Amino acid sequence: MIGISKLYMGQVEASDPLRYGRHSAKLPSHLLQFSADKKPVVVWNVTSACNLACTHCYAATKGTPDELDTSEALALIDDLADFGCPVLLFSGGEPFMRPGILDLAHHAVSKGLRVVFSTNGTLIDDALTEQIKEIGVSYVGISIDGSEATHDRFRASPGAYRRSLAGIRACREAGIKVGLRVTMTRDNIADIPAIFDLMEAEHIPRICLYHLVYCGRGADITSRDLTPEQRRATLDLIIDRTAQLHANGFPAEVLTVDNHCDGPYLYLRMQREGNPRADEVMALLRMNGGNSTGHGIGCVSWDGTVYPDQFWRNQPVGNVRQTPFSKIWGEPAPGSLLAQLRTKKERVTGRCENCRFLDVCGGNFRARAEAATGDIWGVDPACYLTDEEIAPSRP
Repeated sequence: MIGISKLYMGQVEASDPLRYGRHSAKLPSHLLQFSADKKPVVVWNVTSACNLACTHCYAATKGTPDELDTSEALALIDDLADFGCPVLLFSGGEPFMRPGILDLAHHAVSKGLRVVFSTNGTLIDDALTEQIKEIGVSYVGISIDGSEATHDRFRASPGAYRRSLAGIRACREAGIKVGLRVTMTRDNIADIPAIFDLMEAEHIPRICLYHLVYCGRGADITSRDLTPEQRRATLDLIIDRTAQLHANGFPAEVLTVDNHCDGPYLYLRMQREGNPRADEVMALLRMNGGNSTGHGIGCVSWDGTVYPDQFWRNQPVGNVRQTPFSKIWGEPAPGSLLAQLRTKKERVTGRCENCRFLDVCGGNFRARAEAATGDIWGVDPACYLTDEEIAPSRP
């Protein structure tokens, strides 16, 4: 994640410790509790069931997978807590379609995990938000793909936008931190200004704008991915709208996700603007280290399969039914994919090898690189920086 509001506006945000804390001496004292040695944020696809059929879903599957039962799910939560994972993100499918999901969330909170939900929001009503709040869920991220017509088309469900917006309002009115999740393609980037307008009008404090990763149904729409020129223009728009929100007295948290060259691009823009914080921003980006697939983020699927991240679903690294997550993650075999990912800066090929921002980007997304090139160490096609911009000799 690239914190546009954090980096461009200098805003202190609750998620800072997860991205910078273990290296930063400038964190507020109340955030230092999160600054220990990095353990992964875990995305848990608790179910494959979903009430929508979104065109870009990374987790779409066929058939009915053998989902972890309640005892297996509780054992997983206990292991993640004992291992020291800071955040457990319940996803799907649609997580609120899993029976007993609130019991699992309550157990996770009781074990000291920070619990968040990633949901389409259509099943959230006042009664559910009361239970979510009582449990102590930290955050609910709800997907919005654009204006009403665009969103309903993406979700293949007339009325989905209104149901999702009702879920957002229910969370906000219950005092639960809620934010937007947007996957950007050529078919909805024209709606990004409307999404920012919605944030301001509805007082939604956070937004994550995702670059498309080529997996699940997302692999079927690679032709709708943004061009390099569209990525640059869209990031400039996001930066400008973030600054406008802050100027309007609404300091929303704005992040882009799944494309770590957004960080260098932001830095280069700040340099061109003569922004005195440009060097500080570069230092923060280096602290973050870029893409953390296989070490800072991991995924457990509905059937217990462990993946290096939630998008790289053709590269299983174990299954919690046979081996605890803590052992899979904490003791990877020499030469295994997890072990290799922790030295991936030494393995990437092509223009990445000599890029001056390699320590900032971390080689970007291996899942997207493999999908596009057939080589897990190939170049991620979502990198839109020019050869001149990445040249080591450039001052």
